[in-house]
Amino acid sequence: MTIALAAIALVMAGCAREDTSPDLRPLAVEEQASSISQSGAGYVVSWAGLLANPNRWHFGENASAVISAVDAAGKEVVHMEQPLDAVPPGRTLPFSGQVVATGKPVRVTIRYRPASWRPTPRIPSAFLAFPVSDILTEKVSNGSYLVTGYVTDPFAKAAPSLSVTALLRDAAGKLLGGATSYVDRVAPGARRRFVITVDGLNGAKVARTDITAGTWGATAKPYVDLVRGGAAPLHTVMPSTEPFEKDRGYQPMADRRQ
Repeated sequence: MTIALAAIALVMAGCAREDTSPDLRPLAVEEQASSISQSGAGYVVSWAGLLANPNRWHFGENASAVISAVDAAGKEVVHMEQPLDAVPPGRTLPFSGQVVATGKPVRVTIRYRPASWRPTPRIPSAFLAFPVSDILTEKVSNGSYLVTGYVTDPFAKAAPSLSVTALLRDAAGKLLGGATSYVDRVAPGARRRFVITVDGLNGAKVARTDITAGTWGATAKPYVDLVRGGAAPLHTVMPSTEPFEKDRGYQPMADRRQ
C-alpha cells in the first residue's frame, strides 16, 4: 500500500563563513521530490533533489542534508543527516536517499547545513564532466526502475571512486525521484558500467532519465587531483603515415616579413 506524501517543507541554510566574500552566493535547491511508501519493514521515505552552485570560481564543500519526518501526532519518526559530495563551480549536484521509518510519517522536512567554500586552483573549464553513455532505463515487475549505462574517466589519472546519480522525470520534465550508485577506480579513458535501482515512484510514469557522474567525497580534493594530472589525450593511436621529408618552410612567427 502506497501512502501519499502529505506535505514537504524545504529550508535552505546559508553558507559557512570560511569565505566572507560578498560575491559568493549560497547553494540553492533547483528541484526536489519526495515520497512515502509502505513496506514489510515499515515506511520507506525516499527523496531526490538538485543542488546548484552559482559561484563559478568556488567549490561548495562539506554541505549536508538533514532529513526529518513526523507522524500525525507531531512525533519525529525520522532524523538523519546525509553528507553531500562537493558541488563543482557553476554546476549542479544531484542527490538522493532513502530511509525506513517504523512509525507512519505524514510530513517530511529537508534542511541543508552550511557549505564551506574552496577557490578553484584551475580555470572552470579544466574540470571536465564525466561522460556517460549507453543509458538504458527499464521498469521492473515490482514498479521500480533499473538504470544502466557506462561512465568514462576523461582525465589522465585514474578516478579512485565516482558517484553516479539517476534522476527520473515525467513527460513534462517534472522530477519524480532518483537514486545513486558508486563505481570504483575508473582507468583513464576507460568505461565502467553502473547499475542503479530507483524505488518509491508510486506508479509514476517515467519519460526521461538524467545521469550525472562526479567524484565522491565532501571536499573538492579528488576532483582537483584529477585536474592537476591533466586530461586524457583524445588521440591515442600512433600516426600511420611517413613524416614529411622537408618541413613547409615557414619562418618562425617573430621572423616573418610583412
